[in-house]
Amino acid sequence: MPRFERTIQRAAVLGAGVMGAQIAAHFANAGVPVLLYELPADEGDPNGNVLRAVQGMEKLKPAPYAHRAARAALTPLNYREHLDRLRDCDLVIEAITERMDWKQALYEQVVPHLSEACLFASNTSGLGIGRLSEALPAALRKRFCGVHFFNPPRYMHLLELIPGPGTDSAVLDTLEGFFTTTLGKGVVRAKDTPSFIGNRVGVFSMLTVLHHAQRLGLPLDLVDKLTGPGIGHPKSATLRTADVVGLDTFAHVVNSMHETLADDPWREHYRIPDWLQGLIDQGALGQKSGAGVYRKSGRELHVLDYAKGEYRRVRSALEDPIRAVLKDRDPASKLDALLALDHPQAEFLLAIHLDLFHFCAYWLGDIAHSARDIDLAMRWGYGWQLGPFEIWQAAGWQAVAEQLQQRIGAGTAMSDAALPDWVSDGRDGVHGARGSWSAAHAREVPRSSHPVYRRQAAPDRVLGEADDTRTHTVFETDAVRCWHAGDDIAVLSFKTRMHTVSSAVLDGIHEALGRAVDDYQALILWQPTPPFSAGADLKQAMASAESGEANAVREMVGKFQQTSLALRHSPVPTVAAVQGMVFGGGCEFMLHCDRTVAALESYIGLVEAGVGLIPGAGGCKEMALRAADQAEGGDLFPFVARHFETLALAKVAGSALEAREMGLLRRADKVVFNAHELLHVARHEARALFEAGYRAPLPRTDIPVAGASATASLRARMVNMLEGGFISEHDYHVGSALAAVICGGDLDPGTPVHQDWYMRLELDTFLALTAHPKTRERIAHTMKTGKPLRN
Repeated sequence: MPRFERTIQRAAVLGAGVMGAQIAAHFANAGVPVLLYELPADEGDPNGNVLRAVQGMEKLKPAPYAHRAARAALTPLNYREHLDRLRDCDLVIEAITERMDWKQALYEQVVPHLSEACLFASNTSGLGIGRLSEALPAALRKRFCGVHFFNPPRYMHLLELIPGPGTDSAVLDTLEGFFTTTLGKGVVRAKDTPSFIGNRVGVFSMLTVLHHAQRLGLPLDLVDKLTGPGIGHPKSATLRTADVVGLDTFAHVVNSMHETLADDPWREHYRIPDWLQGLIDQGALGQKSGAGVYRKSGRELHVLDYAKGEYRRVRSALEDPIRAVLKDRDPASKLDALLALDHPQAEFLLAIHLDLFHFCAYWLGDIAHSARDIDLAMRWGYGWQLGPFEIWQAAGWQAVAEQLQQRIGAGTAMSDAALPDWVSDGRDGVHGARGSWSAAHAREVPRSSHPVYRRQAAPDRVLGEADDTRTHTVFETDAVRCWHAGDDIAVLSFKTRMHTVSSAVLDGIHEALGRAVDDYQALILWQPTPPFSAGADLKQAMASAESGEANAVREMVGKFQQTSLALRHSPVPTVAAVQGMVFGGGCEFMLHCDRTVAALESYIGLVEAGVGLIPGAGGCKEMALRAADQAEGGDLFPFVARHFETLALAKVAGSALEAREMGLLRRADKVVFNAHELLHVARHEARALFEAGYRAPLPRTDIPVAGASATASLRARMVNMLEGGFISEHDYHVGSALAAVICGGDLDPGTPVHQDWYMRLELDTFLALTAHPKTRERIAHTMKTGKPLRN
């Protein structure tokens, strides 16, 4: 087979429903030209239906498109007029309603228009791929398989890839490579069983929660407090998640499982509770209808009291002993504590986990190739911090197995199905140095050897898995670690919380630069987990500001500036490999590196104005410099005004591609869709810079300023916003100071200045704002609540 990234150049998605349209949008995000098909409209423009679907995506949150330009790669079409255009597509994904007969009928329409090399797939959450393939010609069945994108497709990492009985393995390899690198997905190959892996386990987990909550009489808002971050699940927990998914959608999946899983020992539990069916019958379908398990009443959030059939204010609270257990991050001690408590909330937490472990162990061999696949599916598709087998192994495999046997024997488990023999064969888990347990093959199996994974220098590993990455520490402190992987590229990673920039981190950057100059070809700033950096350590900054010593703040900001300039003018190339939040001082460091490699889901911004400050480590200078370069000797003001607005409103790019549109990334900077490939691409960029005969850029001495007249124009705009009540007096004060800095101070327009001029303006202005009481109020409020204050 040809290389996967070259094989799929054009794609089509059949069906412009919520999933189909968003799948197409993500292809467009990746720069893959995509055709989006829908039924022709009965009246007017035949493309009316598909155009409405495309327009509807503009209102969706979170946004399906990663940047404005992506829209141009998506072409809306209809089945009646445009099926002939499928002949040019390398991949066609059908994504219509989950009806076997409708899907097969559509296949009869489109198959004659597919090329002999076209790959064909059905996006389905659980329909049998083998049955779907029966409607296809024998020759096409080799190129047909199932895919399952999770909603929303741009953001959810998991993609299940399901072969049919005749699927060519080379087709699966091609698609796995394409989806992994081009679309940034975490691919799990699932077996052709109902609901595959993610939904089979995830929906069962939700049903165990509903079952035991009703059995123990627990209120629904309390259930969500018990099943959220405290057990490693998202904040939306269980019932809020059901509301977001749609109660009718959830019920459809559950009913489908009941119909198709006749031999499942847990089949009697594949039913939704009467109270939930009642909500559906009333049209209370969750978030999309404005009411579900939860609903807003004025400014208050209300929850259904299923015993009374009416809503009440959210008020349930965790008991103190349970709150303490949920704060414990050690699964083994958490298990011991729950066993020691005679409390319904403790019994609930034990029961939902033990029944889930029982279910996963029983079905492992049937639904997944290994325990790793189940754990990664739940982490990537449902947002769990650990998968079920990882939790079980961390809690003590045999201790949990004994509890399971006792519950099954006592008849208190949700099923009396016997545990597989391998559970109690003396093992201490399912993940280890040789791989992860495969019940189907009765042995440990290693990770996939697909060549796409050679690009993942830091893959997502399961708990207990051997880490075969060979890294060597250059130096390490409490704040940073500098290391290499046996090559000539040094990597620096921060160890602070949220990778904030403290004085010790600044020291670490300087030392890493020194070591890189002496012994390596380049230095990469990279964090093993997001975010790249939440910005400066505000606690340390406040301590300096409140010390009463003006020199303490000046020295701190000066040190920041020296670090930014050291990154810019280092004798070796510097590369920032970023993902997640890239805020404030972290963003300024990124701006000063020679190259940035950014994961698509990088949220980049100079957000200092939100706490009453301005960028003080060269951020203003850098944006003024970029404005001057963009103007190319012409009118500077429009470019400065655009960057001023970005800084004054503390705007954050919604993706790396949007950051490029905002000028926070350069055209030469790279965007990768799979964050696990960041370090791989960053190393290539760093080495390319070195091999090209890298020389550090000289300090800029000729930056033209927008000048005093531009400052006045920007301030006039803010006066209008102030008078209109859109900004506060302090917003105006901060914005006015920012305008003077980014415009280069009280100089004539076009006056050329040295970059040090901007750095001094930044420093003096930053110090003045730090001393302002309202700025200190903003900083204190943000530190306490994590939210901005508008005072």
